[in-house]
Amino acid sequence: MGSPHNVRQMTATGLSPSALLRVQELAATRLGMENRPGKEVLLHVRTGRHMRELGVTDPNEYMHLLETDPTGERMRELMDLLTTNHTAFWREPGHFEWLKEQLAGGWKWTGQETIWCAASSSGEEPYTLAMVAREALGPAAPEKIRILATDVSTRMLDTARAGVYTRERIQPLPEAWRQQYFEGGRNGVNGPCRVKAEIRQMVHFRWLNLVEPFPAVGPFPYIFCRNVMIYFSQETRMQIVQRLLQRLTPDGYLLVGYAEGLSGLEADADYVRPAVYRRKQKTGIAVKQGGDR
Repeated sequence: MGSPHNVRQMTATGLSPSALLRVQELAATRLGMENRPGKEVLLHVRTGRHMRELGVTDPNEYMHLLETDPTGERMRELMDLLTTNHTAFWREPGHFEWLKEQLAGGWKWTGQETIWCAASSSGEEPYTLAMVAREALGPAAPEKIRILATDVSTRMLDTARAGVYTRERIQPLPEAWRQQYFEGGRNGVNGPCRVKAEIRQMVHFRWLNLVEPFPAVGPFPYIFCRNVMIYFSQETRMQIVQRLLQRLTPDGYLLVGYAEGLSGLEADADYVRPAVYRRKQKTGIAVKQGGDR
């Protein structure tokens, strides 16, 4: 898979090897995606699908569309196809259990706080965050917490806004949560279940590319950016982490995927617990492990 011979065979009816290389360069520049060996087949399949969706058969015409589109819409469509969007409700539950303790632990509220879910994909993670807030704070949760959910994929954002999932998809959640926060799909039927309005209204979806300069957002007490940086180059990861840290409140927390520890990155952050980091304190006072506030 991915050998030069196979690529030559595949590109006979699609993009040339040089054009595929140019697409890789675009993905690296605009998405920060690392060009890893062996991805030629995937790239060929996804660009071929994009050409069919656009009704384009000439590879040169396709490359012209990508590189000269003033709106950037064609490239965003290709981003949607190239980006992996694997996610799940209650994924890596230790983070959610820790957040629930944090929210219920006597936080002195001065108004509504926003938690940023910086790679929201199809919505499972930000909706889980809203449910955690509801469990920790009760009916007052919408007045105290809102979730900003961003993603680079417009297709995933549309799916997330709908808030509709199969019963199988919501299975990782506690049974009581499935009963309380979803409607439909009951009696063992693997049909559509929709997140109830009280939870959907806490989550606000917005398009954002982590590789590009951030808009005026924040600061946030918690930023979840989990299981997305593994696809970026080391240099891009470092840039994103530094910008995320700058969007935290002085005592804010950055949570990354368990496979994405900040070891090796020159991040201005203190380790709190696995895959949880706190913005480094400027006073020189040691941060207490556990990150209570």
